[in-house]
Amino acid sequence: MATEQLKNLVEAGVHFGHQSKKWHPRMKPFLLTVKNGVHIINLEETVKQLETAVGFLSSLAREGKKILFVGCKRQAQDVVREAAEATGQFYVNNRWLGGTLTNHETIRKSVERLKYLENIENQPEYKQMSKKELAALGRERTKLQRNLAGIRDMGGKPDAMVVVDSHRESIAIAEGNRLGIPIVAMTDSNADPDAVAYPIASNDDSVRSIRIILQHIVDPVLGALTSSGRAPRKRE
Repeated sequence: MATEQLKNLVEAGVHFGHQSKKWHPRMKPFLLTVKNGVHIINLEETVKQLETAVGFLSSLAREGKKILFVGCKRQAQDVVREAAEATGQFYVNNRWLGGTLTNHETIRKSVERLKYLENIENQPEYKQMSKKELAALGRERTKLQRNLAGIRDMGGKPDAMVVVDSHRESIAIAEGNRLGIPIVAMTDSNADPDAVAYPIASNDDSVRSIRIILQHIVDPVLGALTSSGRAPRKRE
């Protein structure tokens, strides 16, 4: 099983890190060698890290806890949304708004504003609005939907976060750590693995790599939900 898993990770390019000159020294224990100026990640370490992270996330799923998936880079957006929707969890995949976790009141007001805009046609002032005003409100609604679609029903902080590219999502990582939220994160060779509780050494720039790592998380989480008699949360 482990051999098959390693083969799948290699085929997805999970072992390709960044150029060796861009590496983070704390990633050294998880790097195998340098090839053509690029660090090669030790996938045996990756598998161990995955097993630990999956064990943690599966235990949360069995208890009905909330998990927030985060990944706003283009390569991660669809995969992050699909992973969250498959498990009935939450996600941020467009833009991490500063204070998403630490300034809950502001986010709550933004969600209320979004709900108002989505029902603007039922508001008494709707008929008095000009086409220009309605167009502006439509643009505001679209922007809020992009940023809040995955967390509008989260209600309070999550019990854990799964982050694609801990280096890029440093603000999200900082907010999570500030609130004591355990973080599982894909950490490429340029990232600091000590910044998160559960690093997973892996290529975070390839869609195939991101997809296979998240799939290795989603499947056990779904299995944990099934074994505990729970179903993924239904989204609106």
